[in-house]
Amino acid sequence: MVLLRARRHSFAVSTIVDDYRSGNPGSRLAILSTYLGHADPGATYWYLSAAPELLGLASERLERHLAGSA
Repeated sequence: MVLLRARRHSFAVSTIVDDYRSGNPGSRLAILSTYLGHADPGATYWYLSAAPELLGLASERLERHLAGSA
């Protein structure tokens, strides 16, 4: 069961990371939520806070936005 959860988490994080790198964060969050069996995309959103790589990408995006180049 632990391996299944780890793979599920890895899949979710990689999908969200791909969205951030494409410049369109959250574009597939609703689809990903449905795929994972979550009734609400907010239930999937916690993956953002659970992955340091995602926090780094979000931070970089915010810094670019605040600098006026996003």
